[in-house]
Amino acid sequence: MPQPIMPVRPHEAPRSLRNANRFSTRTLVTCALLCAIGVLLSLVEFPLLPGVTWLKYDASAMPALVGGFAYGPAAGACIGVVGAIIHGLLFADFSGAVMNILVVVAFVVPAAALYRRHPSFSVQVIGLIVGAIVMVAAAILGNLVITPAWLGVPLDAVIAMIVPILLPFNALKAALNAVLSVIVFKAVRPAMAIDEQPNARPDAEERS
Repeated sequence: MPQPIMPVRPHEAPRSLRNANRFSTRTLVTCALLCAIGVLLSLVEFPLLPGVTWLKYDASAMPALVGGFAYGPAAGACIGVVGAIIHGLLFADFSGAVMNILVVVAFVVPAAALYRRHPSFSVQVIGLIVGAIVMVAAAILGNLVITPAWLGVPLDAVIAMIVPILLPFNALKAALNAVLSVIVFKAVRPAMAIDEQPNARPDAEERS
């Protein structure tokens, strides 16, 4: 006669199951906080290139990168997208919101995907380099489409700005965001619920 299956008591449940709700809540709260920080950072803008005052840098992509490294590319992309939408609504800047979404997703997804698969400092740097290249390409393509369509700038004028303005500005912007994200992620990593990632290996980061 088969033995009856006894239900597992709460205190006997595996630790990962007992802590699932707590980790999920912690992750959501942390992502919401990162999103809010991204919106606040988007309000602090300054030009990077002399004489090019209409292109301004802000560090709003940094929280999305940190969230992507901690919880995966989907979470990082969501943080960046929500922050860009909120910023666009606050300033009624639809074209800017679309451009910010394009740029932050292009940067965060490749960098976070590589790091999530192999969580080490060297892979993090490689991911940031790959993400920066994809971001610069996406920013240039976005300017070729969005700037003439919404801002009325002739396409020839946008093409003429690629090498002297758009390329160095976006490359410098990506470099600043990459450096900031590495510094901030290293500082806040112990306080984040990174151990819920299925493929994460925290010891790999320590050995790097």
